[in-house]
Amino acid sequence: MNNSIIGMAAMYIIAGLMHFIRPKSYMRIMPRYLPNHKALVYLSGAAEIILGIGLCFPELKNYAIYGIIAMLAVFLLVHFYMLSGEKASAGLPKWILILRIPLQFGLMYWAWYYLN
Repeated sequence: MNNSIIGMAAMYIIAGLMHFIRPKSYMRIMPRYLPNHKALVYLSGAAEIILGIGLCFPELKNYAIYGIIAMLAVFLLVHFYMLSGEKASAGLPKWILILRIPLQFGLMYWAWYYLN
């Protein structure tokens, strides 16, 4: 396993843990039309942790990569929602919110690159 995929795994595991450490930060950026924000924050955090761990096992790596790509596609809902107004933006500048969208596609490509 190379260092880049280990870095990717660590990134998702840490990001997932943050959903449990600071759930309110994530709940305030959840689109209003989605139900049960707290459960969704915890579920998405658990998904990030599980998928990050999955990257570390050769027999699970490809499944984890497909899961990461799907998860990042779903997370686009939040990124677009954050562009919808002042409150939804969580105080982040608009240029950062706009840059996060192509970043999601970059993260998808990074994961896809390691499929075999």
